[in-house]
Amino acid sequence: MTEDFKIIDKEDIALLKFPKTDVLNDIDEIKIRISEINRALSLGNLEHSKLKIFFEDSESKKVVDTTVWAVTDKNVILKQGVMIPIHRIYKLF
Repeated sequence: MTEDFKIIDKEDIALLKFPKTDVLNDIDEIKIRISEINRALSLGNLEHSKLKIFFEDSESKKVVDTTVWAVTDKNVILKQGVMIPIHRIYKLF
């Protein structure tokens, strides 16, 4: 999966633009994404573990290796308040 995604630094995410559409169409994939986000939040808060977040902005698919600090109903929040919209995330692991 990684070969389709360009590695990006967490600090550069704030400069990206995100469309309003969801990258996932399948309801089961969306449910899996939510459980992966909840798992990532637990790992981030309890163990400060990093993981890869595969997502897409308005230009291309990207991946970042980071720790999830918080989650809202619309965004995954990383250190320094950097946010990725949940609807633009493909996978976390």
